[in-house]
Amino acid sequence: MNRLKALYRSWAIPCAGQQVYAPRYRSEWLGKIREAGVRRRAELYYQQLDALAILRQEVRRELLAESRKHAAMKWLRQIPSIGPIRAALLIALIQTPHRFRTKRQLWAYSGLALQTYSSGEYRFVQGQLQRSKRLLAIRGLNTNHNHDLKNIFKGAAIRAAVVPGPFQEFYAALIARGMKPSMARLTLARKIAAITLLVWKKGVRFDAEHLKPQAA
Repeated sequence: MNRLKALYRSWAIPCAGQQVYAPRYRSEWLGKIREAGVRRRAELYYQQLDALAILRQEVRRELLAESRKHAAMKWLRQIPSIGPIRAALLIALIQTPHRFRTKRQLWAYSGLALQTYSSGEYRFVQGQLQRSKRLLAIRGLNTNHNHDLKNIFKGAAIRAAVVPGPFQEFYAALIARGMKPSMARLTLARKIAAITLLVWKKGVRFDAEHLKPQAA
């Protein structure tokens, strides 16, 4: 898909949106390419896309069929914004929630942990080494993580922020308190990860009460 758009853009043909991939519009899009060789490349890319689309649907069916064999599926599916595909991927990537003793371990594994750094953590005072009282500086999120898992929780947070429900209300409350949208989405992603671990570990139904600070 990226190759198709890159080809059109290389010839200064705007191709925003999804219409460029739709079969019924392909003749129109191919007609915009004047060079025969380049147009043939686009046709081959479309053939590859069609073949992969069929394979994708087949793999999707097999993934969902396999995920239904796991008891965790019914618990994870009750969490808003965790659909069947995300739930199946969570089961495949995490396998067991008991590998994480706390939510912070899951945050770190998912790339949602805050990374802090200070070059002056200790200093000498009257010949004695003492810990500095300066606050640690936040250097962003940890970079050593499972990227697929991070994409799942980020995607769930983005969807939850716009779909009516308890997560959207939680997100709106953060914005109302003056938090930046990017930080509010990060906080929501961390909340979803924490709730996922809680629900999966204890085998309990999702409850909006889990959004309270003590369940974070």
